[in-house]
Amino acid sequence: MTDFSVYFFSSNDRNGFGDRYRFILDVARYIDDRGFKAIWTPERHFQEFGGSFPNPSVFSAALAATTENLHLRAGSVVLPHHHPVRVAEEWALVDQLSGGRVGICLATGWHKGDFVFHPDLYDTRREYTFGHIETLRALWRGEQVAFPGPDGQTLKVRTYPRPHQPELPLWLVHTSNPQTWLQAGRSGLNILTLLDSWERLEENVSAYRKARAEAGLDPASGIVTVGLHTFVGDDEAEVKRIVHDPVRSYLSSFVAQKRNDAAVDGESPTMSDAEQKALVDIAAEDFYQRRSLLGTPDKCARVVQRLGDIGVGEIACLIDFGVPFDTVLGMLPTLDELRARFAAPASAPAPTAPPEPDDALSWYYARP
Repeated sequence: MTDFSVYFFSSNDRNGFGDRYRFILDVARYIDDRGFKAIWTPERHFQEFGGSFPNPSVFSAALAATTENLHLRAGSVVLPHHHPVRVAEEWALVDQLSGGRVGICLATGWHKGDFVFHPDLYDTRREYTFGHIETLRALWRGEQVAFPGPDGQTLKVRTYPRPHQPELPLWLVHTSNPQTWLQAGRSGLNILTLLDSWERLEENVSAYRKARAEAGLDPASGIVTVGLHTFVGDDEAEVKRIVHDPVRSYLSSFVAQKRNDAAVDGESPTMSDAEQKALVDIAAEDFYQRRSLLGTPDKCARVVQRLGDIGVGEIACLIDFGVPFDTVLGMLPTLDELRARFAAPASAPAPTAPPEPDDALSWYYARP
């Protein structure tokens, strides 16, 4: 069994902010009662890449009122931008609004341009994040936690509202450091990652399970969630035509942002514009062929099966990467059929025939 969730991290807002938010709510309504596990929204500041998402707790509060079953996950909360008390308070409120469907993925942050909130935490961002994992857990459980207060005093805090869930589900985001997997395993965290290399992913999942076991935790119970660009259709050539430009634009935005990050951090750009274009072309083709859910259901099913075989328990389908919104909405029934192939037998919905082309968006236009 492999769970499917939907992950948002858009690269631009040419469609307009309001249209994008309405699109996300429409997707959430569609997948809410169809067996999808969760919906992920990130935290991102001051940049076009992901700039629609400055606060996942605010967006999740809206999703809590829109959905009934989906888990509402931050993918992620950049903890050094926040006091842990505020994180516990905001997400406990969303947990109550949603009836206990909250989960948080923690991130350390990565470049100086993001650290206008707490510039003093940039150099110690990893230590701050890992040092407050148990702080968040204690606050969530309702324990008093001591923090520095005015005039050198120490103040003990217990947060309200109390959450619905007794324990806070926590993920840790993985970038390029293999030690992150070990830290997550030892700390009893789930992990959210992308598929940059099949070999590296398999090695990291194995190391994560081993670290959990060495910490006295059930090695099989930790959730590894992998984000994949997703667009599933019955005609391979048509899918490739639809995603060709959006995938390249998305990857180009990502590479350009990394170059900007390097400039902010005082580093020299490592590639020219021509080199960037060549890199994007190579990466886009590799994405399509080996590291995505782009293509026919049978092609994508082989990717899902391989991920399950190496211990990945959840796929976060990144569907917002530049394909027109209505086209993505029309794709959702086919994605749902792929999800149903890998659902637990007892909960798998009865198979339904795919909609006729003219009716592919009928559910969308009939929504309240």
